[in-house]
Amino acid sequence: MTAVLLAPSAPPVDAPVRPARRHRFLPVAVLLVLLIAAHAWNLADQPFPNDDEGAYISQAWAVQHGQLAHYTYWYDHPPLGWIQLAVLSWPGQWLLPGLPALVHGRIAMLVVLAITLLLVYTVARRLQGTRWTALLAMAIAGLSPLALSMQHQVYLDNFAVMWLLAAFALALSPRRHLWQHVAAGMATSFAVLSKETIAIAVPAVIVALWQGSHPSTRRFSLAGFFSGMVFTASLYPLYAALKGELFAGEDHVSLIGTLAFQLHDRAGTGSVFVPGTEAHELLMSWLGNDPVLLIGGLAAAVAGLAVRPARAPALAVLLLVVVALRPDGYLPKMYIVQLVPFLALSVAGIATAVVIRTERGFGSALVTTALIVTGAIALTGWPVTGARMLTESTNDGYMAASRWLREEMPVRPGQRTIVDGVLWVDLVRAGHAPGLGAIWHYKIDLDPAVQRTLPGGWRDIDYVVSTPAVRGEAAQLPTLAGALAHSRVVATFGAGDGRIEVREVLTTTR
Repeated sequence: MTAVLLAPSAPPVDAPVRPARRHRFLPVAVLLVLLIAAHAWNLADQPFPNDDEGAYISQAWAVQHGQLAHYTYWYDHPPLGWIQLAVLSWPGQWLLPGLPALVHGRIAMLVVLAITLLLVYTVARRLQGTRWTALLAMAIAGLSPLALSMQHQVYLDNFAVMWLLAAFALALSPRRHLWQHVAAGMATSFAVLSKETIAIAVPAVIVALWQGSHPSTRRFSLAGFFSGMVFTASLYPLYAALKGELFAGEDHVSLIGTLAFQLHDRAGTGSVFVPGTEAHELLMSWLGNDPVLLIGGLAAAVAGLAVRPARAPALAVLLLVVVALRPDGYLPKMYIVQLVPFLALSVAGIATAVVIRTERGFGSALVTTALIVTGAIALTGWPVTGARMLTESTNDGYMAASRWLREEMPVRPGQRTIVDGVLWVDLVRAGHAPGLGAIWHYKIDLDPAVQRTLPGGWRDIDYVVSTPAVRGEAAQLPTLAGALAHSRVVATFGAGDGRIEVREVLTTTR
């Protein structure tokens, strides 16, 4: 009998990673770090706080304490945006508890920004773009003066854009799996449930899905997309219905009633074409910050409708622009946040088309030069606005006031202090009762629950923290105006129109 000895097999050896593949993501990682560093560098000091930031930070605080809002939730926006903010701001609050709530919120937005920039790169690549045009889109989306001033602010639009870009990336996936198209529908709903105004751009996602799906299975892809989108979006009206707040009623808030207010009853900002209107002034401020991206990106979007790599983002741009141009609509300051990434993608899409045609005739050296020139032109506004955002400080007053409120402000039982949304959480963390002790100035004359606790009107107020937002709305809020008129300054932080004053109300009924 013959025995056969088997030689021991050699252990498997991993195939060497090709240098080109190993370093493929190095430029992306380096650019991402540089962009996030640019946004984080002067994060606490620029730009000047907006009271909308304070509202979302306060609502995120409420979510962390088991409520949907710090006052009655009236369906002004779907709550998903500040639910995400509540989760993302927890680590900063735990690691850096001494910082103002505004800074905690802005640190959380850096996570959203990082994901958004990576998604811009991914979408640009999947729109048949080269690595360099995708990097160009990423750089423009993160370094535009408009981006540098708004993408780390606590706006719901930043969450919405992140989810809409995720929907684009899933719809354009080269693997074309059905689950990815279902997930694209869900991501689209997450975008709308983060900020409902981005719903106007949903047709652009459908165009991306049409381009990204195979003709033989496209009907299944579309069915999966709409199923995922409708199922996810329906959770919001279902919540309202279960609470008995879907339809308008005399004694409760409602989803339908608030939608009617937002669409028809809310005062508009006028036409962007009429000088002197809020919308026109807002457009001029956007153009003053980055005229090249707005004008060049819009031109790229118009041309991009005829170019496959740019068609879907171009449609998103044009749909958002059409809504902004409504003569009697409401145009908020942060609306431009939704446009910037898609303007960048439109520029990248046109650049891709130029690259493809130019490489055929002139070679890659000229293409590289053209991309460098394009990037330089697109970022021409950066030296002025970018330098200001990185070096100037406009928020010293807010930072000092936050510190004083947390460390020096007297706290007595039953004390009532009016404060804006930006400083509301800081006041609550200092020991003031949320809602009826620390009172958001916007609610002082508009919330029946607050008004019932103030039978003496302004005389029942102890302190007012007077900020630009508080002073700006005093004319429409008589209780607030009365408290300001009958008060003396206890402490002042900053100077000029941006100053913050802690004022003690001199006459009370107690």
